[in-house]
Amino acid sequence: MAKKVFKTHQFGQIMLLPPSLDEMIDQNHPVRVVSKIIDQIDITPLERKYKGGGTSSYHPRVLLKILVYAYLDNVYSSRRIEACLKENIHYMWVSGMSTPDHNTINRFRGDRLQEVLKQVFSQVVLLLVDHGLVNMKEVYLDGTKIEANASRYSFVWGKSIKTSKKRIENQLEELWKYACGIARDEMKDTEPLHFEQIAPEAVKQAIEKIDQALKDKEVDKKVKQKVNYAKKNWPENLKRYEDQEKILGKRNNYSKTDPDASFMRMKEDHMRNGQLKPGYNLQISTHDQFILHYSLHQNPTDTLTLCPHMEGYKNQYDSMPDVVVADAGYGSEENYEYLENQQIEGFVKFNYFHLEQQDKFREDPSKQENLYYNAVQDCFYCPMGQKMVNIGTETKRTDNGYERLYTKYQAKNCQGCPMRGVCNDQKSNRVISVNHKLRKYKEQARQRLLSELGITHRKKRPADVEVVFAAIKHNNNFRRFNLRGLPKVEVETGLLAIAHNLAKMVN
Repeated sequence: MAKKVFKTHQFGQIMLLPPSLDEMIDQNHPVRVVSKIIDQIDITPLERKYKGGGTSSYHPRVLLKILVYAYLDNVYSSRRIEACLKENIHYMWVSGMSTPDHNTINRFRGDRLQEVLKQVFSQVVLLLVDHGLVNMKEVYLDGTKIEANASRYSFVWGKSIKTSKKRIENQLEELWKYACGIARDEMKDTEPLHFEQIAPEAVKQAIEKIDQALKDKEVDKKVKQKVNYAKKNWPENLKRYEDQEKILGKRNNYSKTDPDASFMRMKEDHMRNGQLKPGYNLQISTHDQFILHYSLHQNPTDTLTLCPHMEGYKNQYDSMPDVVVADAGYGSEENYEYLENQQIEGFVKFNYFHLEQQDKFREDPSKQENLYYNAVQDCFYCPMGQKMVNIGTETKRTDNGYERLYTKYQAKNCQGCPMRGVCNDQKSNRVISVNHKLRKYKEQARQRLLSELGITHRKKRPADVEVVFAAIKHNNNFRRFNLRGLPKVEVETGLLAIAHNLAKMVN
């Protein structure tokens, strides 16, 4: 039987010369890349956030290195980062053996990095450009929703506020009429109550007048209870509704535990019940899987995010890309017009672009998109060749305030038409509503998307931008923000973006 041989080990052995941390870390380890890149960044705006005086502070460059490497290492908790600084040689090396506690790390991440980290991020991107890793002329745009650090069940709904205010308005009007009927003499010199705007102070005064008028009168017990309840609760409730509406702004809802977060439907719906969760809509522009720009939005619809996202890109780099590629979620008249005005070549799909490629759609003569338009006579022709004449226009406004002009066309006579069953489900003659400006933009988009270059961009887009989301959510297991409030969540997004780019650079 062969002799068993084990390697020697000496626990508690004192070394003559202490080992160097630098010798224990591979030369190509990501922590070295993080340190090297952050050393090249100008952090003057970050240093200005320190007032001076008092005790010494940890250097902001060191804290920035720690946070960027932690996010690259998929460590997001400040307490876990604190533990790693004492236990992990990579964190010890990048921090220079500094050991800031979790409170210091959180204050730096949540407060000092606000309004500064985007400048750091843009410098990292420009370094990637200098290394020839990134081309900023062509960008691929997409969005995903990430859950906020907020309760899923503490929410405020705009519709609920409107319903409650309307209920108070109706009940107040009933009480006012009741008081006028019971106590005419007391109410005759009182100004009529106007219900155009339900304000807390006005409601309070109205209830006091009703209460004074009904004093010492024989009134129904339920009415007296309602007046007492209204006097005690309605002004306070209306004041709360006003405060909630200020927080809502143009949104439909918000979370009580993170008022900046809105409730959205997430793709990670494991219960498959369409549950709404508080979150943020993250938009990124990428090239070769590097993040060039990021922006956070409180509305769940991608259509409304393209213009503010690209404006942020312009403010960050003082320039615009030559090409933007995006999916059908961004195909709107407002977005097409914006790209045209910015002289950007947009390869942006519209909602039924893929349907158009199917024979079933193209060969259906009843589809509005397939009707023939005579530009000279400004009329359409129905599947039976009947002229559909212009009967007027209407203007519609989007949530952003953008106005769209629609022209209506109506067939002269659909009675007895053999195609009425498949062509017209209206009781009268068929009416179609056409946005000619959008039709023109869709035709331009169609020609670009079906060109050889357009097909190349369409094939590349999912492999470019969607892979980044897969890396962040699946590989890095980042599915929920740790901080609350839009400014702090933006900081966390910036750390994710910098860490992703540096990890990609290492690979």
